[in-house]
Amino acid sequence: MSESDDKIRCDACPVMCYIRPGLTGACDRYANEDGRLVRVDPHVLLDATLSHGGRVAPFAQDAENWGGEIVGAPTFVTAIGAGTTYPDYKPAPFIVSAKVDGVDMVTVVTEGIYSYCGVKLKIDTDRHLGAECATVRADGEPVGHVTTGEYGSQMLSLGGVNHLTHGAKKEGRVTCQTLLDLCNGKPVELAVDGGASLIVEAGKPPIVNGAREHRMRVGCGSATIGMFARQWHGKVDEVVVVDDHITGVLSEHQAGKLLGARDTGIRMKGRRSTPGRYFHVAEPGAGWGGTNVSNPLEIVAGFNPKAAWPGMTMLMVSTTGEQHAFYRLDEALKPIECELPESLRESVERISENCEPALCTVLFMAGAGGSLRAGVTENPVRLTRSVRQSLTTVTVGGAPVYVWPGGGITFMVDVSLLPRDAFGYVPTPAIVAPIEFTLRLEDYAALGGHIDEVRALEDVIARHGERATNVFLDGVIDRAPKSRRV
Repeated sequence: MSESDDKIRCDACPVMCYIRPGLTGACDRYANEDGRLVRVDPHVLLDATLSHGGRVAPFAQDAENWGGEIVGAPTFVTAIGAGTTYPDYKPAPFIVSAKVDGVDMVTVVTEGIYSYCGVKLKIDTDRHLGAECATVRADGEPVGHVTTGEYGSQMLSLGGVNHLTHGAKKEGRVTCQTLLDLCNGKPVELAVDGGASLIVEAGKPPIVNGAREHRMRVGCGSATIGMFARQWHGKVDEVVVVDDHITGVLSEHQAGKLLGARDTGIRMKGRRSTPGRYFHVAEPGAGWGGTNVSNPLEIVAGFNPKAAWPGMTMLMVSTTGEQHAFYRLDEALKPIECELPESLRESVERISENCEPALCTVLFMAGAGGSLRAGVTENPVRLTRSVRQSLTTVTVGGAPVYVWPGGGITFMVDVSLLPRDAFGYVPTPAIVAPIEFTLRLEDYAALGGHIDEVRALEDVIARHGERATNVFLDGVIDRAPKSRRV
């Protein structure tokens, strides 16, 4: 840092703020305290204690009674609040050594400044959110797009270097704030061009067009037929499970055939795939089974009088069980809605029972590039190779990550596994996220690590152990990662 009058220049990121006494920089992470540059956030240490059933818990949660000693099981020094390596050539802020099961281990701890980062957002719903590749907006600015849906979930891809740096200044600022809020467990309002409005929050049900989702579908229409065919056999003549993707028809389906279901002569709209499975029976929407229909009979083209008969019964149900209707054919083979018989109510309720709660899942995805790797070793490519060879374990705030195959260190992490407010930002704009590299001391030396910067765990705890309470996202502490390292 350098001084200009009573100001301090912060070199923690490329913005290089001049900070007056008593104020923070643009990131709200560093402040001028009586002429000293200090980190506002605490450096979080995690303790895997037996009293918490082996879960990772905030270190020194009972700070009043803590004397600075190592408590219980091994302590993991996270990168949350540790600081960065900017301007890239500096060693990581903390390179910590400790013995684990008699083996000398090292954990390299730093906060990365990520321009190349984003969020993969999984939204459990059958509701149509928007066409694939449709732009997703926050505060009117483009921040991502709709990507390919998955089984029972819609998927959004948000952020990325193009939205952060290639668009207008406001686009970058709004994108950064959107990513930061999602990663720190806060609700975010989004709108899809030509589609739905959303409120999403990690670990909470999505709100789609003002309505809170309760459950994700039990399966596609065909799978639902297969799962519940035995429970319908002998109680109803025909069952249609309405689904935007694959609508199932019991009498034609192999499950129905094996049970001896009678041909009902039903004619379905859409494109028949294999027996009992129909594609594109309607357009996507917020109606039955993710279609745009509010009356399920809209997807039935009629009945063949050579096979259908007056009095024939038919159950139509959505893939969540939320919508259902029961019909009898009159003399003209027209379906007439009737009250659902008690003998079928249990099967409809069982569909709902087998649907999992609808939640939003936020996966932070980023590439650990040059500055991070240079903070670990003077020859950065060796770190990449060490990760590939499983000699080095990567974690984010103590949470396990998935490292993508191929070049570089591109990883994904479930943000609900991290302590609260683990993510920050710099107004370049970019997201700041913790990352830790753990490996044997001898392997660290072999890859050209900054051996002179290695410090003992006891020293780090004595100097940097701070109180951290209520750090995990609400409702997900039981999913907190177990730490088997230092």
